[in-house]
Amino acid sequence: MRIIVTKSYDAMSMTAAKIIAGQIYLKPNSTLGLATGSTPLLMYKKLIDIHKSIGLDFSAVTSFNLDEYIGISPENPESYHYFMYNNFFKYINIMPKNIYIPDGMAADINKECHDYDQLIKNNGGIDLQVLGIGKNAHIGFNEPDIKFETTTHKVKLDDETIEANSRFFADAKQVPRYAISMGIKTIMFAKKIILLANGKNKAEAVFKAVTGKISPAAPASILQLHQDVIVIVDKEAGAMLPHVEN
Repeated sequence: MRIIVTKSYDAMSMTAAKIIAGQIYLKPNSTLGLATGSTPLLMYKKLIDIHKSIGLDFSAVTSFNLDEYIGISPENPESYHYFMYNNFFKYINIMPKNIYIPDGMAADINKECHDYDQLIKNNGGIDLQVLGIGKNAHIGFNEPDIKFETTTHKVKLDDETIEANSRFFADAKQVPRYAISMGIKTIMFAKKIILLANGKNKAEAVFKAVTGKISPAAPASILQLHQDVIVIVDKEAGAMLPHVEN
């Protein structure tokens, strides 16, 4: 595990964008695992800038998103479909047929989860997976539990996660209680993983992920077992980490 502590959120975002750009230059038909939320937002803007300024080509790239709320349509401004298209996809030349996001409106959620994993497998797996981290050390929507959920699955969101996500909704009661999420096994099969975190409210979660006991009580801690993980944080999120690279 490589740990990079940057001076700012902007620097964190640019560092991550450069790694993703390098991945695409080296393998134009890369498969990317993508995350939503406020943490990767500036990273996506940096990638858009790189695409527009020097022609970073996404035309052969395939993307799989980590998760999606259950019960929210893709047209809903709070859906992760909407987030990805309006903050990233519509500004680059990725092919719509190569974009995959779980369908939270599927009639059979269990089948949707199974089929999503099969699509990832059929595509040859994920080359580079981007992750954020929750204050409770969740990754994707894999909440603290007594076991690691392996494959893509339906998950009941913790109260802490619902509270954290309520800032994106007009009313906390509007936050969905369930979501579809890639499981830990699905994530861990990615060839390379980037974990992003910024802000002092993420410092404890980052500490648990990087130096804590490997336990489903802190889902991100499983990343310690992956062979190629880069943790990129700003100085506030990395405040509790010893012996870091600046």
